[in-house]
Amino acid sequence: MASAFHTARVIENKQWAENLFSVRLAVELQPFKAGQFVRVQLMINGEPMAKPYSLVNAPKQDDAEVFYNIVPDGPMSNALAALKPDDTIEISQPAAGFFVLDELPETKHLWMFATGTGLGPYLSILQDKEVWQRFDELVLVHAVSYANNLAYQTLIDEFNNQQPSQFKYVSIVSREEHPGALKGRIPALISDGQLEDSAELIIAPETTHIMLCGNQNMIADARSVLAERGLKKHLRRKPGHITTEQYF
Repeated sequence: MASAFHTARVIENKQWAENLFSVRLAVELQPFKAGQFVRVQLMINGEPMAKPYSLVNAPKQDDAEVFYNIVPDGPMSNALAALKPDDTIEISQPAAGFFVLDELPETKHLWMFATGTGLGPYLSILQDKEVWQRFDELVLVHAVSYANNLAYQTLIDEFNNQQPSQFKYVSIVSREEHPGALKGRIPALISDGQLEDSAELIIAPETTHIMLCGNQNMIADARSVLAERGLKKHLRRKPGHITTEQYF
């Protein structure tokens, strides 16, 4: 189905940290799958500019929500951050993308690795009951540079409170010490076993599927480390253990 842009009204543009925002939008959403993305379009210097963002909201919620960071000198992200309630923008409908549960093979454990705003699609997936029915254990790993970028803690706490034996959350802060968080980069923390120790769960090809979303260097390096463990990229024609988010 071809996508088309629809007008959306800003309900809230929440600032989590100096560089980190989420915008909630009133728009008539067409049916979508948790983990998919939309393109957000703004007029900048008289020209339309569009960029893909994953939806944070669950498929059954009425409002759309996207999680984004300000890129220095980035016209799109700075224009988004300037939006006020009742301003209007456009988002593409229907949502698109293959970073969804339908594309994952059957296995016991699902690890969801994110850097920065790569957290977004996992929040949508975790608000959908299907993921809780399909996997015995779910691990959400969120890596940021500074602790104030650990957004959506209230929602993450809800997952933990509702399913404490099934859900594990591991936060990683790379540039400062933070109580309860690991320090370093995801690939190194996989290599030295700290991530598995923190989650109390082993990463193994026989029981594990990995989703990777965020910084491209993290994705490439994590894939290399996981390949040493026998985990391979998952393809429809050749089932494997690692699924990555790619907008294009």
